[in-house]
Amino acid sequence: MRSRDVIAAACALVLSALLALPAVATPACEPDKLATKYPKLVGKTIKIGQDGESRPFSFRDPKDFNHLIGLDADVARAVFACAGVPIEFSTGSWSGLIPAAMSVQIDVMWDTLLYTPERAKKLDFVAYMNSATGFMVAKGNPKKIKSLDDLCGFTATANLGTTQEAMLREASAKCTAAGKKPVDVITSTDMPSGTRLVQNARADALATNKFYGDALAETNKEVEMAFGVVTNARIASGTAKGNDDLVKLMFDGITVLRANGELKKIYDTYKVDYSLVTDPEILTK
Repeated sequence: MRSRDVIAAACALVLSALLALPAVATPACEPDKLATKYPKLVGKTIKIGQDGESRPFSFRDPKDFNHLIGLDADVARAVFACAGVPIEFSTGSWSGLIPAAMSVQIDVMWDTLLYTPERAKKLDFVAYMNSATGFMVAKGNPKKIKSLDDLCGFTATANLGTTQEAMLREASAKCTAAGKKPVDVITSTDMPSGTRLVQNARADALATNKFYGDALAETNKEVEMAFGVVTNARIASGTAKGNDDLVKLMFDGITVLRANGELKKIYDTYKVDYSLVTDPEILTK
């Protein structure tokens, strides 16, 4: 047999073997299988906590002030609709949503929540996106703040209990170690109050979610974004320990939305960088 005939025969065998492999099923929404897949959620309405003040993630619809829209709001709706589980939103200050989820006053916090090992002592997470922190300053950047090193000797603010607060305190420690003045870190309860501190010159910079900062700077002419830092922190939804069906539903839902392209459509709608999205991961420790 000639060599090219041998090669052709080998290719035919490989092709036959590949065709014989079972087809990989594309993930799909299955609301009719709720009782089978997530039996503990049958008959329940899931209460999702958001602050409604974190554009582009969660904010009030200008056409209906009682209706929340945004990246996190729309993704949450799509994920739970995919499984056939009704939801309702519960609004409150961002810093109060984490303890509310831990104490089961709400079922899920889904509002630019970052996974940390400390939080995972009381919450289980479904992470699906890498985080980016932005630093907002007064218009014109009068203090010429262009990096974390430039914060030494200045006043900076972040929401209480956030990874941004931890970032500022770490930066302050580095300033001190380098023989420079520390960062004067003050905390705020929510995004609007932190923004007001910058506007009123009580803080020189606000550390916040970069995409929130970008969106605000487009409409608020008193502030601008000085710089951004892509971090290893993971954005996630979070629920109290013991809600295994709820965790599985969120993991499955994000997987389906990634596969069918709906997740990217939502990201594109709110102009959030889809390249930061990752495969969903359940984090419990």
